[in-house]
Amino acid sequence: MRATETDARRRDAADPGYRELFHVPPALGGRYPDAAYLAGNSLGLQPRATRAELLADLDAWSRLGVEGHLAAERPWLPYHALLTGPAARLVGGLPEETVVMNSLTVNLHLLMVSFYRPRAGRDRIVIEDSAFPSDSYAVRAQARYHGLDPDTAVVRLCPDEVLGYLAAEGAAVALVLLGGVNYLTGELMDIPAVTAAGHAAGAVVGWDLAHAAGNVPLRLHDWGVDFAAWCSYKYLNAGPGAVAGAFVHQRHLGDPDIPRFEGWWSTEQATRFEMAPVSRPPATAEAWQVSNPPILAMGPVRTSLELFDRVGMATLRERSLRLTGYLAELLAEVTPGRPMSVLTPADPGRRGCQLSVRIGSEAGTGAEELVSRLSGKHGVVADARDPDVVRLAPVPLYSSYLDCWRAAEALATEL
Repeated sequence: MRATETDARRRDAADPGYRELFHVPPALGGRYPDAAYLAGNSLGLQPRATRAELLADLDAWSRLGVEGHLAAERPWLPYHALLTGPAARLVGGLPEETVVMNSLTVNLHLLMVSFYRPRAGRDRIVIEDSAFPSDSYAVRAQARYHGLDPDTAVVRLCPDEVLGYLAAEGAAVALVLLGGVNYLTGELMDIPAVTAAGHAAGAVVGWDLAHAAGNVPLRLHDWGVDFAAWCSYKYLNAGPGAVAGAFVHQRHLGDPDIPRFEGWWSTEQATRFEMAPVSRPPATAEAWQVSNPPILAMGPVRTSLELFDRVGMATLRERSLRLTGYLAELLAEVTPGRPMSVLTPADPGRRGCQLSVRIGSEAGTGAEELVSRLSGKHGVVADARDPDVVRLAPVPLYSSYLDCWRAAEALATEL
């Protein structure tokens, strides 16, 4: 017997989440007023608190002008430090290991300047074969920058091949750079195991946490990760193109032998306005900052991180397992006899909150067309990766069991 709307609503009453803290878009089609928004892995919803807090920062500029650097209620000069503690707690780092700055790929480049240091016989970069394209572009660019052929230096592997490759070919690997949660399949990598294997092979290990930060619990410091970077506009709900984050393990901080690009914000704050010609970088991740932070863009990140601090990743992960597990059950009910299959691992411990559905060619529709019909006819907002993958992400902060039920019913109807 197929699950019912009544059952979904009963589950919502018992396990409501935090939907009331967010603006949920109206449905474009179907019989429900609000969208079943399952695209938070692409762009998170706006917290209700964001507008007022952003306007408060904007008002400080209008009232204070340049004096806002020191006299604003949240002074601009040390503003980025307001985000450091919550960001560190989110990814399991120490405050001195964590900084909020730039965008994801910019941070990856800045970190690879420091940590991708190829030499004869050890110059390969290992990424996953389904890495997000910008990661592939970035590592290939770094290889070219060092005078290497990216087609040779960059090794693309299936996730389940990584450990074996490191055991067999690790002596040639300079850098392992993988997605913590794969953007296409939703698979959660075994971050501690891969990190340990990379180190055992003598390689540096970094992580792109775009789909992991705010989605799964992380312990970057304890796992010994060398560096990591993440964006803030997906699960962190900080708005389109929001300021990203970076992590550098404590053992690398203050090491004068590590090359690093520097700029105005790379020097110690206490002596910054002495205007000295030589930087005095702090022994923290802030040494990787280059420019002064964009205050009005950092405000929504601060608002979001405070929300994660208040709720806690452990609580969110528990609800995520329940919610995503429910969606998995619903998809299992409607898959037989339909041209669809779930790509994401069935083991809850090997996934975050994203389930990826591959649409068979016999469906006669591509992913983009199907996602358009889901939204326009049913009010279900999903994400398409052409040619044939539909990604559904029941985000534990604001998604509901009813959202999951609506998505499964819409897929069953359209396929």
